[in-house]
Amino acid sequence: MPSSTVDPADPVFRLHRGGKLAVTSTVPLTSREDLSLAYTPGVARVCEAIAADPTLTADYTWVSHTVAVVTDGSAVLGLGNIGPRAALPVMEGKAVLFKQFGGVDAVPVCLDTQDVDEIVAIVRALAPSFGGINLEDISAPRCFEVERRLDDALDIPVFHDDQHGTAIVVLAALRNAAALLNRKLGDLRVAVSGAGAAGVAVTKMLVAGGVNPDQVVVCDSKGILGRHRTDLTGTKAELAATTNADGRAGDITEALRGADVLIGVSGGQIPEAAVAGMAPGGIVFALANPTPEVHPEVAARHVAVVATGRSDYPNQINNVLAFPGVFRGALDARATQITDTMKVAAADAIAGVVAEVLTAEAIVPSPLDPRVAPAVAEAVAEAARRDGVARA
Repeated sequence: MPSSTVDPADPVFRLHRGGKLAVTSTVPLTSREDLSLAYTPGVARVCEAIAADPTLTADYTWVSHTVAVVTDGSAVLGLGNIGPRAALPVMEGKAVLFKQFGGVDAVPVCLDTQDVDEIVAIVRALAPSFGGINLEDISAPRCFEVERRLDDALDIPVFHDDQHGTAIVVLAALRNAAALLNRKLGDLRVAVSGAGAAGVAVTKMLVAGGVNPDQVVVCDSKGILGRHRTDLTGTKAELAATTNADGRAGDITEALRGADVLIGVSGGQIPEAAVAGMAPGGIVFALANPTPEVHPEVAARHVAVVATGRSDYPNQINNVLAFPGVFRGALDARATQITDTMKVAAADAIAGVVAEVLTAEAIVPSPLDPRVAPAVAEAVAEAARRDGVARA
C-alpha cells in the first residue's frame, strides 16, 4: 500500500519515481569481439597488470572519475536522523549534481549503522572501488572522527561536504562581500552562530582564509564559547581556546555587539535587536534552511550585505558551488587528500568568477553558472600539486 504521504500526481514524486540514477556503459557491446575485450578473456590481462602495479587502477578503471557518497542518515538536510533508506533520495540527488556540474560519477552508499567504528571499517573496505569519498549528512560530533580516521587511513580524498563545502562557499562569499565594502578580512569581527559540523568548519576555514581568530566569537545553544566554559570538550574546546580573545561571555546578542559579520549555521532564531547591535555596514549570512536565523528582509534593515542558503533570495550560499569542482580537481591531480590550501584555493576560485561585477545582491555566482566547477577544479588541482599531495 502506498503511504498516505505520497501523491503520485505531485511533480516531486513523479520526478523521483524509479530513482534519479542509472548505470551506463562507456564501451560498445555490439559484437563478439567487443564482448571479448570488455569481459573475458581480454579483461584478465588488465586484471593481471593491476595486480602487478596497483597504481594502474586509476588508468584502467572508473576510479579516476568516481566517488562514493556515503551517509548513515543521521543528519539529513533539515530532517534530522531519518535513517539510510530515507536518505537515499538525497544521496541520489547529490550524485546527479556531481555529474551535472563536475563531470564526476558518484555512487550513493547509505549505511545501516551509525557506529563510528563500523562506518570507518565499511568505507575502508569499499575504498578500492573509488577515487574519493564524499561523506554526507553524518551528525556531529561523530562526523569529525569519521572524517579524521578515514583521512588518516586512506590514500584518496575524503571530504565531509556538510562541513567543508559550506565553509568554502562562505569564505568565497565573505571575500567578495568584504571587497565590495572595501574591508579587509583580517579586520573583521565575526560572530558564528552554531558550533556543529558546519560552524566548526566555517570558523576554521575563515581563519585559514585570513580572518583573525582573536576577532571570532562562536556560539552554541548555551552561549559564547570561551575559556570561561567548563562544559566544553573536543572540537568545541579547541575553538574556545583559539577564538574569542576578548573573553566575551553571554548569548548571541553579546556576540553580535559591535560585530561586522554574522554567520548563521545553527537553525536557531536570532532576534532583530541582536542584529541591530552590529557595527554599521555589516554582513549577515543566515544559512539555516528553510528558515534563516534572521529573515533577510529584517537583516537588510541593519546591514549592507545579506546572504542565505535559499534559492529564492539573492546570494545563495550553496555547496554545489564547491564540491563538484573540488572533487574534479582532486581526481584530476590524483590527490591523496584534500588540504586546507586546496579548500582556500577553491574559495578563491569561486569568488573570482564574479569578482569583477560585484553588487550587494551578487557576491557569489549562481549555482547554475557553468564557469564555476572548471575554475574550482583547476585551482584545486594546482593547489594539490603545490602541497605535494598530487600523483599526476
